[in-house]
Amino acid sequence: MSTGNNLENIYVNSIEILKDLIAFKTVSGEDNNQLIDYCDKILSSLGAISFRTYDEEKKRVNLFSTLKAKKDSNKKPIILSGHTDVVPVSKGWSTDPFDATIKEDKLFGRGSCDMKGFIACVLAYAPIFSKSNLDRDIHFSFTFDEETACKGAPILIEELKKRKIKDCICIVGEPTNMKIIDAHKGCYEYTTYFEGLAGHSSEPDKGVSAVEFAARYVNKLLELKTKLKERQLKDSIFDPPYSTLQVGGIFGGIAHNVIADKCHVNWETRPVIKEDGIFLNKEIDKFTNETLLPEMKKIYPKSSIKKHIIGEITGFDRISNSEACEFVSSITGDNSREVVSFGTEAGLFQEIGISTVVCGPGSIKQAHKIDEFIKLSEIKKCISFLDGVKNKSLN
Repeated sequence: MSTGNNLENIYVNSIEILKDLIAFKTVSGEDNNQLIDYCDKILSSLGAISFRTYDEEKKRVNLFSTLKAKKDSNKKPIILSGHTDVVPVSKGWSTDPFDATIKEDKLFGRGSCDMKGFIACVLAYAPIFSKSNLDRDIHFSFTFDEETACKGAPILIEELKKRKIKDCICIVGEPTNMKIIDAHKGCYEYTTYFEGLAGHSSEPDKGVSAVEFAARYVNKLLELKTKLKERQLKDSIFDPPYSTLQVGGIFGGIAHNVIADKCHVNWETRPVIKEDGIFLNKEIDKFTNETLLPEMKKIYPKSSIKKHIIGEITGFDRISNSEACEFVSSITGDNSREVVSFGTEAGLFQEIGISTVVCGPGSIKQAHKIDEFIKLSEIKKCISFLDGVKNKSLN
């Protein structure tokens, strides 16, 4: 077991690393190569073996690094997983969001809580893992663009499947105040584009209003929203207990007296079960193809409606006797299980057979907000937890 002095040194190092990570402006969709280089340099200096996977432009990158066990055992490898991207910054911060600031017992900065705090702890603790006589592999998984419908993780997970890295325990370090989260809903995000025919508002029958057809599309979504409530499962563990649907915006038109030829609708659904997502998409696509499009094309044959998938985040299902949950409980002594309303990459790991749990430092209540922060006590709790992971990885 690590001594108090060792853990204090790790804590101090984690704060410095967190400050460095926050300084990388890795807003979703932006280049994160420099941050990944920073992480890879720390891990490779300890003897970790790494590989990277990229988006099509190679502008955004996932990193997967492994500290190999020093002796054989039947223990499953551990994956410590975190996303490197952060949400954009809005006006109103009292400090520079990309220059970490400590005030009393809090460290402020974009991504401090969600979720560079966990990554900093993991990187600070990595030297202890490397010096220890591990009897299982420790993997480090750092992804891009989790905040925009988990675009990075599926690319990484395809590579894990190719390399047959599946028989593992995965700990996704999203902010949970180090509580054990074993389930959340899915999150499917879409933008539907409408293209009609512009014209003068005095002759509405000679044009195809993209805005009007988009409005009818939204009305159908709201009708289906009610039906999703009716499909509620008995004994649902979620709040609200049914699959939800939300229209985030409708955008179109250029003037009062011009028939709008273009419009788009942003919408999302959070299915309790995958079947609800399938039902919703089937019904809205049927309405589009059998009702709206024929009416539009009757006036203007080149009219179109195109639904673009922003992302479909797989739900994270509660599994009885979850190996990952039991592993975390054996360290923390907390046998409770909770669910959350936000989405994570956990369901993607679970989908390929990796036992997964969500547990990390910080509170989700601070995520995505002006003056985002993480309590320093949460950093210390996470380091103590990682010390427990190490102790469970020794013969």
